[in-house]
Amino acid sequence: MAKRDYYEVLGVARDANDREISKAYRKMAVMFHPDSNQGDEEASKKFKEAAEAYEVLCDEDKRARYDRHGHAGLDGAGSQFGSAEDIFAAFGDIFGGGVFGDIFGGGGRGGRRQRRGADLRVDVSLTLEEAARGSTQSIKFNRSNPCVTCSASGSQPGSKPQICGQCGGKGQIVQAAGILRMQTTCPSCRGAGSRIVDPCTDCRGRGFIQREVEMEVDIPAGVDDGMRVRLSGEGEPSPDGGPSGDCYCFISVKRHSIFHRDGKNLIVQLPIAYTQAALGADIEVPTLNGPRTVTIKRGTQSGEVLKLAGCGVPDPQSGRVGDLLIQTFIETPKKISAAQEKILRDLAELEHVEVLPQRKNFLDRIKNYLSASAKG
Repeated sequence: MAKRDYYEVLGVARDANDREISKAYRKMAVMFHPDSNQGDEEASKKFKEAAEAYEVLCDEDKRARYDRHGHAGLDGAGSQFGSAEDIFAAFGDIFGGGVFGDIFGGGGRGGRRQRRGADLRVDVSLTLEEAARGSTQSIKFNRSNPCVTCSASGSQPGSKPQICGQCGGKGQIVQAAGILRMQTTCPSCRGAGSRIVDPCTDCRGRGFIQREVEMEVDIPAGVDDGMRVRLSGEGEPSPDGGPSGDCYCFISVKRHSIFHRDGKNLIVQLPIAYTQAALGADIEVPTLNGPRTVTIKRGTQSGEVLKLAGCGVPDPQSGRVGDLLIQTFIETPKKISAAQEKILRDLAELEHVEVLPQRKNFLDRIKNYLSASAKG
């Protein structure tokens, strides 16, 4: 049987954000959980189906492949969960506070789970040229480093943390509500499972000290406003020995004085003279890689668009380079010389078009009109 569309499974739109997807999954997990639907194979099937859909849609890379190619684009990357316990292990963080399985008394694998470190954000500002070609940027940010004095324990050397008496070192307490058991963070030790009785004087019991970090980051070619570059494992360390978080570089691209960007294409407005538009001309135009010559054909109209293929910005995913779109407009001079005026008036006569006359001629025409009217 063909798999259902993952967005349909969770009941969300294709442009749903991470928060909406997580909310929809939590709702379905509670509705179809095996502990609440014992013996109901259909509910168990929907529970696993929702978990598989969530695993794909909450992962940026998997979701992108799924959006482009459907189930075939995952190449086996979608999970096939064997049991509810497998799902608990995969989605332990979705309910924010403790272990997913323990919300329903679902087993888990015993002991307190290690928490992942927090993610960090760094803002990176680029010129259009840097964004188009790719660049190496130096970034600085503050990150927690393990305290050398106490070896990140938080306790003064020679002292040890004491096991929390309220949770017995588990970091979690369980509250029962009918058939459900809700596991929450222990309010006494705040999930640590132990309490500092003699805090380190250097880190004040935190186990970590904030320090400035400086590193070089390779920004891929073609990035645009709002895109992110992930530095895996460069975020905050875990408070209890788990994996570190990630550092995300949020990209902003400065406005360019000449070019306007539209996806992977660049747009430039090119002023041309009336004579160039009428007779044609070869004109030099700017590109990100130096000037190029384009031919303005005879009879070019204001607003026509010319294209220089491959002179745009590369797509950061496919690597395909966009085009430079040249929008022409006829520029009318505000001041002209006497010789230029004469030529233009001669041209107007040849084309039989009316142009604004000199004041003397205009008054003469008024006199002639009034004289003709009187005779009539």
